[in-house]
Amino acid sequence: MRIVVTGGAGFIGSHLTEELLKQGHSVVVIDNFITGSRKNLDHLPGEKLCIIEHDITKPIYLAEKIDRIYHLASPASPIDYQKLPIQTLKVGALGSHNMLGMAKAHGARLLLASTSEVYGDPEIHPQKETYWGNVNPVGPRGCYDESKRFAEAIVVAYRDYHKVETRIIRIFNTYGPRMRLNDGRVVPAFISQILNGEDLSIFGDGSQTRSFCYVSDLVRGMMGVMEQADQNPINLGNPAEITIRQFAEKIIELTGIEAKMVFKPLPQDDPKRRQPDITRARTLLNWEPLVGLEEGLKKTIDWAKKYVETTKN
Repeated sequence: MRIVVTGGAGFIGSHLTEELLKQGHSVVVIDNFITGSRKNLDHLPGEKLCIIEHDITKPIYLAEKIDRIYHLASPASPIDYQKLPIQTLKVGALGSHNMLGMAKAHGARLLLASTSEVYGDPEIHPQKETYWGNVNPVGPRGCYDESKRFAEAIVVAYRDYHKVETRIIRIFNTYGPRMRLNDGRVVPAFISQILNGEDLSIFGDGSQTRSFCYVSDLVRGMMGVMEQADQNPINLGNPAEITIRQFAEKIIELTGIEAKMVFKPLPQDDPKRRQPDITRARTLLNWEPLVGLEEGLKKTIDWAKKYVETTKN
């Protein structure tokens, strides 16, 4: 197939692009490189890979037939989307509109990479796809949360009104090689801090929880969702829940580097608990995360050490 990946130079997008190429597909990456990097794609063979530098909030026309569109483009870390709130809202609204227009024109199937952030600071636990969320639209996270909620709404509108084939996934915390070490999310933040001999910054008392999914598991789930029949939202994430304090202790253990934990005020609207209910993914796809936290962190830390050494040299 010929497949478009928006945001394909980003962390998750580059891993997805790599796997699609391995399976023999032709891939068109569309990225404006605001948060993605060409370096994430440099190691990939070029004969079936086309990279287009473009901001998808502006119209784009591709003449050659497209079969699938994975729509991942968006700033995704709090540092990025709070620095780029208007761009974040525009890519969720105008970008999604443009990609759905492309899907309609080509008769292609589109998968929207939505997020667990549509659940906000959840009042039910674990989070099921039927939960509508507890989101503050005018809070510091509103630009990202609402851009994804709007994107889901316009995807459903195109599905129902224009009969475009669509899929929606809600991604929970995902980690692995190629994460930007300065993007502010907890996995790269802790790894970066400990490798640089710094204290680990814990917001709040560290009792808030997250559930971490390794990137290869997520990519396998994304591709499975794209090729199955259900068009309603599907959670993808690892349901193994861990507190942020326990996670910091795990980073110290795996690196063998001593570090202090420094506690800072909890940011406004920061979710207290985050754990996916993946019953739908298990039922529809027979999908289950395969990479445990320790194994995935070791791979990520090894990559980060090499990355830090390369940048120092």
